[in-house]
Amino acid sequence: MDKISDVTISECAKSRYIKPLRLTYQQNGIKKIWDAMTVHDSVVILIYNVTRDVLVFVKQFRPAVYLCSSKVSEVDGQQVIKHEDNPPSLGLTYELCAGIVDKDTSLEQIAQAELLEECGYKVPLDRLERMCSCRTGVGTAGALQTMYFAEVTDAMRVSKGGGIEEEGEMIDVVDIPVSEAMDFVMDDNVNKPVGMMFAVLWFFQNKNKHYSSKN
Repeated sequence: MDKISDVTISECAKSRYIKPLRLTYQQNGIKKIWDAMTVHDSVVILIYNVTRDVLVFVKQFRPAVYLCSSKVSEVDGQQVIKHEDNPPSLGLTYELCAGIVDKDTSLEQIAQAELLEECGYKVPLDRLERMCSCRTGVGTAGALQTMYFAEVTDAMRVSKGGGIEEEGEMIDVVDIPVSEAMDFVMDDNVNKPVGMMFAVLWFFQNKNKHYSSKN
């Protein structure tokens, strides 16, 4: 996953996933300009494995995080990131299981498919609990992200997960004991999106007391 080399930077002429735009508008009589981009909406799932009392996350290499964490150099007129000076581990992030909304199906079905593909859990639709929806990247994209919670058991894991290899996905499944989860997500040395932090806080606010009372 972190065997990264030959990193170059160039302009993005066309993409399947993002589209840059420029908005012009009047606000209180003042003409303004704002650059933005359209991206897919998404779903994310916080997974709690009740068998082992762990929260289940995914780890993967995120090029954008690597770019923002590295020093960019120029070699023969080409912008590059020298991996020998910028360890690829800078781009490794811990996240919730997630997927983009790019299929003509329900959000719950997309979440169900991602649970199986990324983490290997086969979860019935009625075991998906909707947390909330929120806007992501409000300064640049404003896409809608819908968050779910899934309680699973070891018996529901039917594969190792890891994503779809044919689509270039390379994902590790990471189990974090509930007793360590708050320290983990609050650790500044751990790359993670804010949605993951929110989901863990939601879990402790809404679920952990319930599970603790059963023990």
